[in-house]
Amino acid sequence: MKKYFACLLLLQFAVTFAFSQNLDSIQKDWTARMGGKLGIPYGNNASAGKYYDIRGFKMYCEVYGTGKPLLIIHGNGGSISNFVYQVPYFSQKYKVIIADSRAQGKSVDSGDSLTYEMMADDYDALLDAMKIDSAYVIGWSDGGINALLLAIRHPEKVKKLAVTGANLRPDTTAVYQEVWDMVRPEYSTLKQKSTLDTKEKEELKLLRLLCDQPHIPLADLHTITAPALVMGGDHDVIKFEHTMQIFQNIPKAYLWILPNSGHSTPVVYSGEFNKKVDDFFSTPYRVIKQQGRFF
Repeated sequence: MKKYFACLLLLQFAVTFAFSQNLDSIQKDWTARMGGKLGIPYGNNASAGKYYDIRGFKMYCEVYGTGKPLLIIHGNGGSISNFVYQVPYFSQKYKVIIADSRAQGKSVDSGDSLTYEMMADDYDALLDAMKIDSAYVIGWSDGGINALLLAIRHPEKVKKLAVTGANLRPDTTAVYQEVWDMVRPEYSTLKQKSTLDTKEKEELKLLRLLCDQPHIPLADLHTITAPALVMGGDHDVIKFEHTMQIFQNIPKAYLWILPNSGHSTPVVYSGEFNKKVDDFFSTPYRVIKQQGRFF
């Protein structure tokens, strides 16, 4: 019996070690691709990029592929390059529209204000500028918040939305305390400084967004008419019960919690993520009740 348990422990260690090594490999590959060292320099591709004058700033956007429009939205402090695993996949079938959100990436905004509502309205205006009446939408982290708000504030613009790692509130009912303990000290330090250089001002703006927002009532989720796929890692920075709450309050929604996963579901599980989201977009939403619950 002791030998049996010893073998099990050895096997568990081997699997954990192998997965850890695989994560290191994925992170290195992702970082290299974001830097344009492997393949297309997404986020810095002159042949696909263009600036749009909207709502008081120039929004940088790249477009890939043809087909039905698909809008992809990055997270806090991110950029177009974060989706190096999604753009090649989805551009084979969709017209992928991917932009740097206000005050991030190449979309410079010198103003002090920044809210998720502002960014959701930016994406609405971007689609208008591109003469696109509606699109499928993918949002990761803060991009997921933007996607939810786009569906709430501009429902006609969203065919279906897939969000991962989104939250409705800036508190420990949504985010783990250990995550706040990592983020809030830097925010407090910057707030207390009497003078800030340009870089610190940009950092403070993004940290304020992260720490003081969003504030989305559950009642607002009830107004979302588009079918939604709500996702998260089982060890995400967002509590899985909060992700479930988002799922439970959108009238037409599916839930997918990825096992053995943190916040970076589109990166670590890119293959499964892409296929699941594509299947969701491609398949009519199914109302599951009564006898349907058995199959």
